[in-house]
Amino acid sequence: MNTETKAVYQSQPTAEKGTSFENIKNHAELIAALFSGVLILAGWLLDREGFQSASVAVYLFAFVIGGFAKAKEGIEDTIENKELNVEMLMIFAAIGSAIIGYWTEGAILIFIFALSGALETYTMNKSHKEISALMDLQPEEALLLSSGQEKKVHVSQLVIGDHILVKPGERIPSDGKIVKGQTTIDEAAITGESMPVSKSMDDEIFAGTVNLNGSITVEITKLSNDTLFQKIIKLVQSAQSEKSPSQLFIEKFEGRYVKVVLSVVALMMVLPHFLLGWSWTETFYRAMILLVVASPCALVASIMPATLAAISNGARHGILFKGGVHLENLSHLHAIAFDKTGTLTKGKPEVTDFIAISDVSADEILSITASIERHSTHPLAQAIVKYATEQLDQPLSNPDYIEDVPGWGVKAVIANEEWTIGKANFSSGNQTEEFKIKVENLAQSGKTVVYVTRGEKLAAIIALKDVVRQETKAAIELLKKQGIYTIMLTGDSKETAAAIAAESHVDEFIAECLPETKVDHLKALKEKYGNVAMVGDGINDAPALASANVGIAMGEGTDVALETADVVLMKNELPKIAEAISLSRRMNAIIKQNIIFSITVIMVLISSNFLQVLDLPYGVIGHEGSTILVILNSLRLLRS
Repeated sequence: MNTETKAVYQSQPTAEKGTSFENIKNHAELIAALFSGVLILAGWLLDREGFQSASVAVYLFAFVIGGFAKAKEGIEDTIENKELNVEMLMIFAAIGSAIIGYWTEGAILIFIFALSGALETYTMNKSHKEISALMDLQPEEALLLSSGQEKKVHVSQLVIGDHILVKPGERIPSDGKIVKGQTTIDEAAITGESMPVSKSMDDEIFAGTVNLNGSITVEITKLSNDTLFQKIIKLVQSAQSEKSPSQLFIEKFEGRYVKVVLSVVALMMVLPHFLLGWSWTETFYRAMILLVVASPCALVASIMPATLAAISNGARHGILFKGGVHLENLSHLHAIAFDKTGTLTKGKPEVTDFIAISDVSADEILSITASIERHSTHPLAQAIVKYATEQLDQPLSNPDYIEDVPGWGVKAVIANEEWTIGKANFSSGNQTEEFKIKVENLAQSGKTVVYVTRGEKLAAIIALKDVVRQETKAAIELLKKQGIYTIMLTGDSKETAAAIAAESHVDEFIAECLPETKVDHLKALKEKYGNVAMVGDGINDAPALASANVGIAMGEGTDVALETADVVLMKNELPKIAEAISLSRRMNAIIKQNIIFSITVIMVLISSNFLQVLDLPYGVIGHEGSTILVILNSLRLLRS
């Protein structure tokens, strides 16, 4: 990968790109290459008409126009890295062709080499398209509400706690939560999901998304440079600047290979004249052809364009890779360990069964239970209240007395009757043997049972469960088809873990897993299966994510998990993991195709040159044409 190309994908796109000057600047390499092509045609016509001196001058001009960028790049790289590169080989070959009078061939070499470089730059720009589009979506101004007044301010001036007004059709300028109004938000820029999402009070919204149809007041929860939108941009930019192991190997190989080629070319300039009886002109001519065809341009271009195209494809579909190394490693996975809560499951308990036992109506018991539980902040209590409000039309009442008993449950008095809600030993009342079996069956299916007692008698039981995500089963099946072994890590009991594992279709589960032991379990899995990925969303998953060969975080997870992971699923869609693995395998397959093709072309061209059946123009076309084909092959990864 050359310096100029690196600068293209590492630099941040700006809004000025749309101006004519910027367009010319961005396409300068292509314009110079095409102009040198026109000069070559003019030089050839002049030579044909017998104006040899004029044609040489035009060819020389073509050398300078077409080769300046590559020559400058090659010399700077050589000085900086103290290592010869393919650009220097091309410069030597072009100069050598001119020395022996092959001005046309040398100019064509410069033209095609410049054209392939322009195409490589185009590939980098193309891979940057999605992130550039994202950056253009970020609003620069916001409508700040202060003391009842509206004031336009730059987004960088917004602080946490500020209230802003977002009108229909406007983009959200910063992350926040709705404090007034309701609307529908187009979140495609963040999640890749085309369907708009309804948002109302206290719902979280993200910078860069579009407010479609309602005027809303938003409270800022993150600074403009710390939004999810900015994190996406930083992640993709970071990924594009990090090189994969294959790319690093090629770059090391390139320096040594160039030295070998130059050494062989030096011998080729002398030995064939004495050993094979070639003329000095033929000997030097064949040495120049060798210099051209042995250059590893196509080999060098085999990896980086493909990697950047794949990273760009993933970003467009809500899969963010923090570097080519992680994208490459995905295809080598043999097993994936999943955290249970918030990953395989929704992470929030839901009521699955409500069984009334008392002679009081089920609706009345549910209403009283919810009236008591709404005073608690416990997740189970909130799930019961949510269930009751969905099932009942009647309003909830207020208890006359309520007492929270930490670790056990809650006591309350309503209409002079004492009610207790909580664990079995706290409020289970009298139970028949048949009822105990029913409770045991609920527990074995992975459900948590809450008892509701009226006085001394059991009034109802409520079964709750952290429900498995709708797409979990399909995601696991996709991974199995790819030959990936799946394991669930959970702190739940073996009974609950077995139930969730069966519902999720994972191959194996490890229960009663403490946060500090997840890393130990993961190390054991790596010893058993080799390359293992970890998927999680919480703070307690961060050490395991860091220990895995590839850490994959759910986009709605904690900041710590997002920072630690190597891959981020922006929308919590588990099937995206199989999609990421498929993309990795496609990328590695294309890289292998590129490498095999480029090496084969080099070998064929070198052999043809030694057999004296290859002329310089065909050597140039074969060599540079293979580079162009390799880059075009890599561009296929931009497609879905």
